[in-house]
Amino acid sequence: MKEIFIKKTENIAQIVLLENGNVIEKYEENDKKKRLEGKIYLGRVQNVLQGMQAAFIDIGEDRNTFIHLKDILPKIDIVKHKEVQEEKNIKKLVKVNDKILIQVKRDATNMKGAKVSTHISLPSRYFVLMPDTDIKTISQKIEDTEERNRLTNIIDKILPKNFGVIVRTSAFNKKEEELEKDLNNSIKEWQKIEKIKKDENSKAPMVVYEGQSFIEKLLIDLIDKDINRILVNNKKYYNEVKKILEKFEEKEISIELKENENIFKIYDIEDQLEKANQRKIWLKCGGFITIDKTEALTAIDVNSGKYIGNKNLEQTVFKVNSEASIEIAKQLRLRDIGGIIIIDYIDMTDDEHKKQIIKVLEESLKQDRSKTQIVGFSKLNLLEMTRKHMKGGE
Repeated sequence: MKEIFIKKTENIAQIVLLENGNVIEKYEENDKKKRLEGKIYLGRVQNVLQGMQAAFIDIGEDRNTFIHLKDILPKIDIVKHKEVQEEKNIKKLVKVNDKILIQVKRDATNMKGAKVSTHISLPSRYFVLMPDTDIKTISQKIEDTEERNRLTNIIDKILPKNFGVIVRTSAFNKKEEELEKDLNNSIKEWQKIEKIKKDENSKAPMVVYEGQSFIEKLLIDLIDKDINRILVNNKKYYNEVKKILEKFEEKEISIELKENENIFKIYDIEDQLEKANQRKIWLKCGGFITIDKTEALTAIDVNSGKYIGNKNLEQTVFKVNSEASIEIAKQLRLRDIGGIIIIDYIDMTDDEHKKQIIKVLEESLKQDRSKTQIVGFSKLNLLEMTRKHMKGGE
């Protein structure tokens, strides 16, 4: 049984996804923190830095945003990208005071302004629409060859020229009529944006597309994941969720309002969230892992702890590393850890065991909605992998 609990306390909204009473994903939204990610602006170029092949764009917020040359050039094959960038001079593409249509791809931090791109993407229930490109891809999580071929044929049939698309996992086994309706809604949205872009009277900077609210984005991502119930303790969020479910004609999911109640007492959610913030996580076998975040990466260390095993040392090490892999996949999803991740497993001398550990980790990561990539073991026997923040979408 899968449920979503939304608890609002003062300025903070906490959202948790539960499976059989266990928290498997958690998110937090702060009313006081302005979220720009996903919004589309008609901005104005403030400064062009040839040495950095970058520019600063005014979007009407407190700080200018940052755009790199690769986010201005047309979206092309990544192999060709480096060659093209070396030939281009950013000052020939954008000039100070130019109007430019951009989308916020990453919110500002304390140190950096928001990162933006001219590569627009409009996420919907089944697709991510990408105007002005011919890229067509299907989610890797759809592994069935027959279904991939079916979706490819549908896309070739219903997608107009000058549009690219990412087919999301939720499109699996959906009827062509449903897919076409969803796609057409996004195309209409883009046509409104494009109209503003082409209008010479449009003033910059200005917002041309608000994007999805945090709750809407989360629900669209989860709505096809067999959610049984949504429980909310705030009337505003209850109405927003209800409106979204009605928009998608979703009748299978029940929604309940328990206004101003501490709904996190159910399933001991508060205790689960407290444990999810701890640095050390114990494994059932007696070993443990530690998770340390730095500016550049997240380091995860595996330790045997109290586990001594009852066979040879290599088997003992393999047992702890296997159990750690399952827990690591769970914690990455629960904490929404993104970026570069380095895992320091207990040293294994058997290369076959290393292959099996990677397989265990790969299988465990299949439960994760986010995109992950396992690079493999380095020469220092550290496993390298990456994961995309869920806030970035699928």
